[in-house]
Amino acid sequence: MTSEPTYGETALLTPANMLTASRLLVAPVFIYLIVFDRISWWTALVGFLAAMSDYFDGIVARRHGTTRSGAFLDPLADKVIVLGSLYALILARPHGLKGFIIPAVLITLREIWMSVFRARAARRGISIPASKLAKWKTFTQDWAIALCVIPVTAHHTWIGVTVIWIAVVLTLYTGWQYYADGKKVGLRAS
Repeated sequence: MTSEPTYGETALLTPANMLTASRLLVAPVFIYLIVFDRISWWTALVGFLAAMSDYFDGIVARRHGTTRSGAFLDPLADKVIVLGSLYALILARPHGLKGFIIPAVLITLREIWMSVFRARAARRGISIPASKLAKWKTFTQDWAIALCVIPVTAHHTWIGVTVIWIAVVLTLYTGWQYYADGKKVGLRAS
């Protein structure tokens, strides 16, 4: 049995959006901890809390009804955390995490392109929700970052670098998938 959404699609102050906003507020703290205290359980805990808020805001949004503001804020929060963290890792340990530079650039370019693509779709009244594979992409990106701050795995940088390259493959593939699906409904990349 499907229930009626608690909030309309134009609602802004929803429980899911509050969880997303908390993720945006935690992002600078997490990024700061990566730069100044990279390998620590505190850094890992803050990152874990941010990731859990992403997981729970999705559950809450599906339960209470998704909103346009949530469709904008949730991917924004993901981008801030992932991109901020990747560049913080590179800054914190430029020689040890050289393998993150190209992935960070590729993920950044895909995210910029996807933001433009989604904005153009939105102007035409078309919503582009995250696919299941795109959610796995974010999960994999989060794990790559986590593996670089958790004390047990952080000194084995090859593990984080391997996982971030898996995330890059998922990132580029889902970007292509969105583009291909967009072409089916008449959207263009340029």
